[in-house]
Amino acid sequence: MTTNITSAQLDAASDVLEDVLRFQYPADSVVSAFFRHNRNAGARDRAFIAEAVYGVLRNLRQLQGVVGDSVRARKLVLAWLIRIEGYSQRQLAALLSKNELDWIGEVKAAAWSPSSLGERTNMPDWLAARLAAQFGEEKLLALASAFNRPAALDLRINPLKVERDAVLARFKEEGIQASACAYSPVGIRLESKVSLQKHPLFLDGSIEVQDEGSQLLGFLVAPKRSEMVTDFCAGAGGKTLLLGALMRSTGRLYAFDVSEKRLQKAKPRLARAGLSNVHPVVIAHENDAHIKRLAGKMDRVLVDAPCSGFGTLRRNPDLKWRQTEPGVIELTEKQASILAAASRLVKVGGRLVYATCSLLDVENDLVVDAFLAAHPGFRQIPASEVLAQAKIALDTGERLHLDPLQHGTDGFFAAVLERIA
Repeated sequence: MTTNITSAQLDAASDVLEDVLRFQYPADSVVSAFFRHNRNAGARDRAFIAEAVYGVLRNLRQLQGVVGDSVRARKLVLAWLIRIEGYSQRQLAALLSKNELDWIGEVKAAAWSPSSLGERTNMPDWLAARLAAQFGEEKLLALASAFNRPAALDLRINPLKVERDAVLARFKEEGIQASACAYSPVGIRLESKVSLQKHPLFLDGSIEVQDEGSQLLGFLVAPKRSEMVTDFCAGAGGKTLLLGALMRSTGRLYAFDVSEKRLQKAKPRLARAGLSNVHPVVIAHENDAHIKRLAGKMDRVLVDAPCSGFGTLRRNPDLKWRQTEPGVIELTEKQASILAAASRLVKVGGRLVYATCSLLDVENDLVVDAFLAAHPGFRQIPASEVLAQAKIALDTGERLHLDPLQHGTDGFFAAVLERIA
């Protein structure tokens, strides 16, 4: 980070953080709204504001442990600069009043020894306890550290339009440092954050931003040309785009979602990608009449279920403070209902993939176990076998379990199920 922080940057970061800490809206939407209303903010201003907001969110327990829970946003930003980023009083002296300078001197000198697992992992106690029960304390501490580092920027090439090697060669010519992703055959990882919204390859639909873990879900669905496929919770269409491309824009690909706004956002992306086989459908709920009409007709169904999103904490650290334990339990009921409804679409011999971007077994393995117990017409196919068929060397066992510590991706879960009766 630049050492030359301006007074305006510090004020703006404090204002944005104050809004974010109300936890009424996702942090990324609050930050984006601020930038929309302050279009004259330069690249350095934007970088500092975003880094400060996300830096505080990642380290909130530790910072509150040092300075107290009731401290205003500005003091949290200052504590982050001093305790996490390693700034000195001298570097910040020109920006601060004498009282603030005295205060950050105390903050810098303050001893803090975390007493709870939640404080040691910068997580709420309930979340730390659940994850420790799953992974053990030692692995959780390493995982928490991995989640506290910003995520790399992953791209996915559109196989209908371009080859990965051609994109890598072009990036090299343009001085953009990039390499092939470790697992996804269509993935590219950039070594630093680059704005690509105006890049010709983005504008013509040759590349999309998509985490490598998310890309792998498409290869678990593995749709073939001319099949009938449903993306049951399509959202803004990130996975729909890959499924359509793997189908070579043939067959029929239904993109279901309860949000018309999200599906509208997907339309320009679908057009850019050159896909003509996608049919976006707004549904009222998981038992909508549209679903009943298509029962037993689908070759493949992807259920990327609404979840806590705890696998995406590198990008969305506010989620650990916005989600609650009762809220997660409520989500698991919804997940079970959606999976049961989506399963009705699958024909005999067809494939159903259940996925989340969560690490919590209550949203993942337990949902799938309960579904299989209640639906003897389905059997499980080992995820590693399906990936091996796509020439992807990744063995996480019967089901896909990804995390930033082991795989360098967001946290993802997926189970591959087949209707046998």
